[in-house]
Amino acid sequence: MKRLWLSFILGIVVIGAGAGAARAQAQGAAAGPDIAMSKPPVTYGYDLRPQVLLDLDTLSKKFISLAEAIPADKYTWRPAEGVRSIAEVYLHVAAANYAIPEPLGGEMPERVKAKDWEKSTTDKDKIVAELKKSFASCVAVITSVPTTEIATPLPKLGPDANKGDVEYGLVTHMSEHLGQSIAYAREVGVTPPWTAAAEAAAKKKAAEGKPTGQQPE
Repeated sequence: MKRLWLSFILGIVVIGAGAGAARAQAQGAAAGPDIAMSKPPVTYGYDLRPQVLLDLDTLSKKFISLAEAIPADKYTWRPAEGVRSIAEVYLHVAAANYAIPEPLGGEMPERVKAKDWEKSTTDKDKIVAELKKSFASCVAVITSVPTTEIATPLPKLGPDANKGDVEYGLVTHMSEHLGQSIAYAREVGVTPPWTAAAEAAAKKKAAEGKPTGQQPE
């Protein structure tokens, strides 16, 4: 868990540095209109909260549907020795969903703090339930932070880091492991549910002589 948190902090330092440069440039430009996407509306820069919540909703639905689609007997599969198994990846994601938002006031459950958390179970139902709880928790923590505080500095994470960087870091971490999970699923013969639906729709359009659109994942 310490390695997870240290990796996150290093990532936030990099993100924060870039964000700081962008904010400095924005401050030198003429003041623009308020971006009234959030409530209360933010009065600075880019309002990232709506996009963060949209991304988290998409990511959580994909993670959970994929976890539910993978057979229980495949949860111990891993691509090689020393690499996380399917079960361990999902438990890692669940832990990160509690750990990353901690600077925003989130709390990690005692059970998740256990040193062997990622190896604590291979039970599919329990793991899916943990994923659902963790996603609900991180969204609750994020939405508890007023949008007027998104730019609040978090110097412990980096000289230019702020609360918005934590929200962004959460999305990027989930995105990384969703890609990993899709690859794992393919290796054990599982097509992601949303891809199966897209393929079915594409076949129907092809049969009707219509364009099929983007390639599925």
